[in-house]
Amino acid sequence: MASSAVDDNSSSTLVLCGKSVTENEIAKAIKSNNALKLPNNGELSILLRSELEKPMTEESFEIDLFLSSLSTDKFGRLLIWSPRLSSTHDVVSHNFCELPVGTVCVADVQTKGRGRSKNIWESPLGCLLFSFTLQMDDGRVVPFVQYVVSLAMTEAIKVICDKKGLPCVDVKIKWPNDLYLNGLKVGGILCTSTYRSKKFNISAGIGVNINNEKPTICLNTVLRELSLEAYQFRREDVLAEFFNKFEKFYDLFVNQGFRTLEELYYKTWLHSGQRVIVQEKNEDKVVEHVVTIQGLTSSGYLLAVGDDNQMCELHPDGNSFDFFKGLVRRKLE
Repeated sequence: MASSAVDDNSSSTLVLCGKSVTENEIAKAIKSNNALKLPNNGELSILLRSELEKPMTEESFEIDLFLSSLSTDKFGRLLIWSPRLSSTHDVVSHNFCELPVGTVCVADVQTKGRGRSKNIWESPLGCLLFSFTLQMDDGRVVPFVQYVVSLAMTEAIKVICDKKGLPCVDVKIKWPNDLYLNGLKVGGILCTSTYRSKKFNISAGIGVNINNEKPTICLNTVLRELSLEAYQFRREDVLAEFFNKFEKFYDLFVNQGFRTLEELYYKTWLHSGQRVIVQEKNEDKVVEHVVTIQGLTSSGYLLAVGDDNQMCELHPDGNSFDFFKGLVRRKLE
């Protein structure tokens, strides 16, 4: 693709690049120290952007296009790109302490993309695949990070539509971590965290179908149906607008709490007023309760009210692929 090392399918290649001189110096230090590792000690080559021997192909992520559109102070400024990886999430989570907070890893193709409950996320060419790092002090609000990530992605897509004068491609949020378009899944979010030195180290992974119609639907397919304009979504544009939006949302979230974003979140998700059936075991019988979703509780689960006006908190039971077919009810006082 971009060099003899990049062409070698027997190993993974990471290309490091920064937004400014500062990040480029960090990239040089990371390479010099040979600091990055893959899980299971997989074979890894590390290059600086300046060391690429050939121009990237049309299918490769355009690093300069992304960085020129990025206007953040922290997130996305140190970029790790790979033409082919097992998982971007594995790279950032496995090397968290070696990377500055806000580092992003992008891959053109993933071979072992991760989803919720160890599900496999299919990751063909044309999908935006990335993971990045953040760090928090308060573990009580960590569950809300995936909601901030989801909201930043849906808003980033709207920003691009506005800038280009295009009809709105209205991506919705399916709680807790899926993105839907026209009733089909178009993306997903996976956030994992570890606790170390009184900090929560969070790795956020995102996959969004930009220009790949399979396995479900993609943004450009819907855009072509809505508009005669020549513009098509590009991964670089979406990623830059995501970080531009996420950094603003994240600052609000950390300083003022999720309530500052709740109204916009509820306008974007699919569940306000949704009625679901919750099954509970009562001795030897299974009892069904119909409840209506109202919003989120303070702990980040679903707030619902039953036909008896009893408020309750809904949790996934962990066994069902569809969250809404496996909810556990906890009554609230």
